[in-house]
Amino acid sequence: MFKAYVFDAYGTLFDVHSAVTRHAGEVGDNPARVSEIWRTKQLEYTWVRSGLGKYRDFWKLTEDALDFALRAVPGSNQQARKLLLDAYRELDCYGEVPETLNTLKASGAKVAILSNGTPEMLESAVNSAGIAPLLDNVFSVDEIGVFKTDPATYALVTNEYGFNPGEIAFQSSNRWDIAGATSFGFKCHWINRTSQPDEYEDLAPEQVLENLDGLV
Repeated sequence: MFKAYVFDAYGTLFDVHSAVTRHAGEVGDNPARVSEIWRTKQLEYTWVRSGLGKYRDFWKLTEDALDFALRAVPGSNQQARKLLLDAYRELDCYGEVPETLNTLKASGAKVAILSNGTPEMLESAVNSAGIAPLLDNVFSVDEIGVFKTDPATYALVTNEYGFNPGEIAFQSSNRWDIAGATSFGFKCHWINRTSQPDEYEDLAPEQVLENLDGLV
């Protein structure tokens, strides 16, 4: 057991594609492609902004990425924009999430989120999913104005709890996030929901899991 279990939010606890899935009929000819590009550009913009030192919060990047996706995919319905953004504030959480968080919290460990999302985005997501009572903290990088994988983002957790990095288990579905957290010193579990090939082999996780069930 670890002193704290810290989770990435988007893609790890919350299904980032559920917004488009929920409104697929309104999106246009190729909703899956819209969702894929939306997510890809959302992440790309965080890396570019961090590299440039030109922070723009995650909600604005989410809007920018959706605008690009709707323009990039032929046959997309531009009028679906508001529907999709509203749905992104209330993404579906994966089925095993509530039970996993409840078990970890009952063990006495700290349970938290560390996310690129803004505080408002995260508050909406955890409340709509009903998991707010299971979390001790929700850490947002918005506090420091830089995105993961900057070491300062992971230090938000150690600064709050006073734990050594090695006493903290970090879970993410994003391999690049696992690489950053591993470099920082967290003990990491890569939640590889879609059976992606490994990368960053010099920054390997402690364990690769299909979902969060393997944690408990």
